[in-house]
Amino acid sequence: MHKVTLVPGDGVGKELSESVKSVFKAAKVPVEWEQFDLSGHVSANDTLMKETLESLRRNKVGLKGTLFTPVSKTGHASFNVSMRKDLDIYASISLVKSIPGVKSRFNNIDLAIIRENTEGEYSGLEHQSFPGVVESLKLVTRYKTERIARFAFDFALKNNRKKVTCIHKANIMKLGDGLFLNTVRDIFKKEYAESGITLNDMIVDNASMQLVSRPQQFDVLVLPNLYGNILSNVGAGLVGGPGIIPGSSFGREYAVFEPGCRHVGEDIGGSNVANPTAMILSSVMMLRHLGLDEQANRISNAVYTTIQQQNQNINTRDMGGQGSTTDFTKAIISAL
Repeated sequence: MHKVTLVPGDGVGKELSESVKSVFKAAKVPVEWEQFDLSGHVSANDTLMKETLESLRRNKVGLKGTLFTPVSKTGHASFNVSMRKDLDIYASISLVKSIPGVKSRFNNIDLAIIRENTEGEYSGLEHQSFPGVVESLKLVTRYKTERIARFAFDFALKNNRKKVTCIHKANIMKLGDGLFLNTVRDIFKKEYAESGITLNDMIVDNASMQLVSRPQQFDVLVLPNLYGNILSNVGAGLVGGPGIIPGSSFGREYAVFEPGCRHVGEDIGGSNVANPTAMILSSVMMLRHLGLDEQANRISNAVYTTIQQQNQNINTRDMGGQGSTTDFTKAIISAL
């Protein structure tokens, strides 16, 4: 029996987590949940947050929804960011892939976005140096860039991918993004030049245009925090929305699986209309990580089969149907 920390999150998180739990129960997956109902709406969550982090330290594996982060409250750290920094969960993967049966702007997209999770613009180091003047620090270190570069190249090798593209803005941020780009190039030259994968690089604004005009040219993208966040959302828009993009975040010791596009879905929370595909496919990635390949394959096949039937009464609204979260979950269970 594998113990896994579960943080349903805010917005649609509860419904999506219930969907995963039902599917796991039906598929007799040997996972026991330790659930923590953390919320970004409550700032006095400190004890619960500590317990959640302790549980993750014990179990080493977690599944989570997205937690609400207030826009204006100063001093309210995002749990998502704290978790990544406290446990040093440094690499985030979003898998942007066309799913047969989901109408989208393009076909045959299959790319992985790998972003550095712990520094860049998200280092949270901001201060007001003078009334009306705010300085916000973007941190880039060689050590953390080497680590994310190796992670991206290793991911490409393990998953039989051929090309890694480094996304940057080194033409303007010559030191910060320059360090990121040059470090990725160095690691490639010293350690992966003979591996059979290729490396190229692209400026982030051009990459954004290329992603919406010819997304099939990309395979694996490695990039700093903010660019990764933006491009995984652009990628989601290309293949059918945030409801179908699975994701995961890895550190040396810990792995947390969560939808690849971190949308809270505050507006539709509790209305039973959210698409649980991203959450279920993230949990499938978790099962593979735990070595439970047979259950992972059964569940992912059931998800794809259900979507491909294009049943109006089962598929959720974002996939062109009228089905509820519950209808879609039941259909997956029948397809197991």
